[in-house]
Amino acid sequence: MQSTTSTVRVHGLDTLRALAVTLVVLHHYVLFVSHAPTFGWIGEVGWVGVDLFFALSGYLIGNQIFAALRSPGGFSLKHFYARRLLRTLPNYWVVLALYFLWPAFRGESPLLPLWEYLAFVQNIGLEPGSAFSHSWSLAIEEQFYVLLPAVALLGAAFGRSLRLAWCVIALAFVAGMLVRADLWQEMAGQDHKLYFYFKHIYYSSLCRYDELLAGVALALLRNHHPGAWGRLTRHGNLAGLAGLAVCGVAFRLFVDDRYGFGITVFGFPLLALGFSLLIVSSVAEGSLLRSVRVPGAGALALWSYAIYLLHKPVCVMAAKWMQAWGFGPGHPLTIGALLVLSVATGWLLYKLVETPFMVLRERYVPSNAIRPASLVRAV
Repeated sequence: MQSTTSTVRVHGLDTLRALAVTLVVLHHYVLFVSHAPTFGWIGEVGWVGVDLFFALSGYLIGNQIFAALRSPGGFSLKHFYARRLLRTLPNYWVVLALYFLWPAFRGESPLLPLWEYLAFVQNIGLEPGSAFSHSWSLAIEEQFYVLLPAVALLGAAFGRSLRLAWCVIALAFVAGMLVRADLWQEMAGQDHKLYFYFKHIYYSSLCRYDELLAGVALALLRNHHPGAWGRLTRHGNLAGLAGLAVCGVAFRLFVDDRYGFGITVFGFPLLALGFSLLIVSSVAEGSLLRSVRVPGAGALALWSYAIYLLHKPVCVMAAKWMQAWGFGPGHPLTIGALLVLSVATGWLLYKLVETPFMVLRERYVPSNAIRPASLVRAV
């Protein structure tokens, strides 16, 4: 979470973020490089790492907004957007430039019009197999970053009740399930069902906000219901075990019947519940997940955004080079080399691009508050 001077690292959140990026990298290796069950069921279900990112984003960003709204310094929409853009755009623009300026980087995959990537609407009706297709999740997150603070400010301005906020969250979950149910029924009559599934359900903003919404609900609970939040976090280890159990059930259902009606409608809320419980465990005082510092998790968490952006094209290109040297995608040397390369190139992007802009952000926009903390204290 961001303070005015530094970033406080929470080991449990770092562990979850590192797990999320690891799952995505393994899944994309299976999907775009090896085309085989290289990592077993973990590689098959690794796409859920994106959903874990969504839940973390919903909680962290929601907590920043709700905490700032209740603070003496107030909440500045301008500062919030400036901090978000300085955090997300530089890395994204560099990778986007590589896709458009370096043909080998995108391979045979077709690019969408540039304005769609720049406006973060590329996920809408996204054709499977498009270049930079994994940016669909970034588009949904950016849409979320634009919408949530504006809605929160609007609610605060009109003095809306917490009861109404919880009703809106509950109705949004129901709406998402109804939309997926309706689209699944339409998909049942299509000849190319998987194509329809990814284009109209999996990549769709209206179908994929469950985990973001669950994270926001956690942030609302923490900031406006301290008693309930305290009771919940007093049982951090129990929440962690329950989260693992719920995620295990969800993973099994998705592996067995990923495109079925029931799992399409109810599977994403189930993931949202499991990941929410893990987040509770990761921030609960005294919980195992919060207190254990997993070696390397902090670094992976710090570089996760850069790794996510680069790993897919880097692995696809490097696999061709390894194949030319006689090492296929299933060879242990290829697997090890490509995973190391994914981390190394992510670290390089983080150091050369992300870090300088983070320094600028801390210097010119140190918080989301309208007034700096020093001025608030002086008053």
